[in-house]
Amino acid sequence: MTEWSKTWNWIDGEWFEGNPAIMGPRTHAAWLSSSVFDGARGFEGVLPDIDLHSKRVNNSALALGLRPTMRWEEVVELSKEGMTKFSKDEAVYIKPMYWAESDGPGVIVGDPASTRFCLCLFEAPLASKDATFSVTLSPFRRPTEETMPVSAKAGCLYPNNARAMSEAKSRGFDNAVVLDALGHVAELTSANIFMVKDNEVHTPFPNGTFLNGITRQRVIKLLKDAGYKVHERLLRYSELMEADELFSTGNYSKVTGINRIETKQLELGPITQKARELYWDFAHS
Repeated sequence: MTEWSKTWNWIDGEWFEGNPAIMGPRTHAAWLSSSVFDGARGFEGVLPDIDLHSKRVNNSALALGLRPTMRWEEVVELSKEGMTKFSKDEAVYIKPMYWAESDGPGVIVGDPASTRFCLCLFEAPLASKDATFSVTLSPFRRPTEETMPVSAKAGCLYPNNARAMSEAKSRGFDNAVVLDALGHVAELTSANIFMVKDNEVHTPFPNGTFLNGITRQRVIKLLKDAGYKVHERLLRYSELMEADELFSTGNYSKVTGINRIETKQLELGPITQKARELYWDFAHS
């Protein structure tokens, strides 16, 4: 029996604790992946960018041919209500979800009229400010917009990320750098990636092969406003190997330093630490 962390869900107008059974064998999303989600964070009494995450889950639903049933403002208010079920010292992952319940035309298409919504909040500790992780190059690559709905936060995208992560872990690394179809750096398996070289910041240009993360966009703006030069451009893996600092941004862990790429050791550098500090200041502003 799986032991879940503290969890609350809003489904069909009611709050349920734990992991309620909401899908069956005939649920379209359960066997044909017609599901989308988003991930926001509640911690230390704040919900940074909850409005943007709530808007994005509706956009993701539309990108997958689903029909959003909630206004983004309603998702925001429900998220705030859900946070009252946790104590202030509990860090929470906030996950709004849409999925198709019934088959549509041709079976493989989910019926938009059957779209269902759930808001799931669960306790998930944030990484400490000193946390770091190692990365390697993945043999797997990111799809393009022509092959997968990469502009959406869709469940069907994550098995590819998962196999990249598993392969990296099998070789003793924590995460993996995934390239796009043309061999440029796209992202990590679970976050966006930044490189620091000669006190300037570089990150892959959002070229339609990876999700342009909300935390990614926020950190870029915060660094620019603080006077740092930030370049969004095509990056080669060889450039990462010459970096002074590497760090990731993502909703689950926010800003986290990278301590090793292949055999090269890296320090938790000053710009990485500044990016995290700027984000925390923004979150509490």
